Amino acid sequence: MSSIPVTHAIEASPGPAAAPSLALTLLLATGAGVSVASLYYSQPMLPAMASGLHAGEGAIGAVPMLTQLGYALGILLLAPLGDRHDRRQVMLVKAVLLALSLLASALAPGIGWLLAASLCVGLTATLAQDFVPAAVSLAPPEHRGKAVGTVMTGLLLGILLSRVVAGAVSAAAGWRTLFFVSAAALLLLALAVRARVPAFAPTTRLGYRALLGSMVGLWRAHPVLRRATVAQGLLALGFSAFWSTLAVMLHHQFGLGSGVAGAFGLAGAAGALAAPIAGRLSDRRGPRRVAILGAAIAALAYAAMAGMALLPVAGQLALLVVAAIGFDFGVQAALIAHQSTIYGLDPAARSRLNALLFTGMFIGMSGGALIGTLALAHWGWLSIAAIGALSSAAAAVWRWRG
Repeated sequence: MSSIPVTHAIEASPGPAAAPSLALTLLLATGAGVSVASLYYSQPMLPAMASGLHAGEGAIGAVPMLTQLGYALGILLLAPLGDRHDRRQVMLVKAVLLALSLLASALAPGIGWLLAASLCVGLTATLAQDFVPAAVSLAPPEHRGKAVGTVMTGLLLGILLSRVVAGAVSAAAGWRTLFFVSAAALLLLALAVRARVPAFAPTTRLGYRALLGSMVGLWRAHPVLRRATVAQGLLALGFSAFWSTLAVMLHHQFGLGSGVAGAFGLAGAAGALAAPIAGRLSDRRGPRRVAILGAAIAALAYAAMAGMALLPVAGQLALLVVAAIGFDFGVQAALIAHQSTIYGLDPAARSRLNALLFTGMFIGMSGGALIGTLALAHWGWLSIAAIGALSSAAAAVWRWRG
């Protein structure tokens, strides 16, 4: 396998760069999906894990919390390493560490061990965020949106299918088996990356502290980055407000259990569908237009939920499904457009730019979960629809202005 520094080779090429092969693109998409799935495996298995480890509801509930916390910290602290080191080597190290973290989860003798392993899973699952910049670096500028869309399709499918796979495997063979299987899958992924992904030349020689500090400079230097990040954070706020309160609303208003709330997650298929469409449209029409359109679609979908009270029960549930599909499509389309936008700002800082965008998203998601919970308790479900519609409309207007 060639060790040509791909990033430099592409930038130095006098002619148009060739798009990466379909096999390589699919490998990057698969890697993103397999990696991000590790964040969500535990969620449908929490009751079985609590029973097996004799843990209380409060303790076992900290497992997904620590996994998400680790992921947020990893995006901020580890994702920028893709600019400082050969991105392929970063992928390999993270893949092995993620496999070891999943193996530690499988072997956990008690809840304390599992909580520590869950934090490590979150930190190292940021491997998923290394595949998108890799695809962008390999693709010529005119195919950048398509590359982002394809790899993000894999990532979104990983989120969508992770809970289904975890539920099926744990029901058939136990929750520990699921972690063993996923650890093995990560090791196979590492072998595939080593064999098929070319090496990338580092784009900066900054030390680690300076690398993190340079993110402040990037934030100040690029108004488009700030606009994209704020807009995606606003979209994430409404998105999180909906999903963090859906199960409670379904239980109180319709007497439905968590299984039905989980089934609503299949609306995530719309996000996977949005990714390639948004990527191609970003290449043809420009990512700003796609971002505005995605935010507007999301705002309309949330606003439609205001009509639930006028419908019978079956109609209300059907409207919820349609609205979830609509805003998921819009939010994911905007995300693809925003990624396409920021990756063109500074080819030498793509990992750091990605880290800043997703840090803004996580801030929005955290705020949405808190605001949504308080709003539902005080003003009911209509307030959740209002939060989603207003935050998405604000994102559309924000991008319209620049």
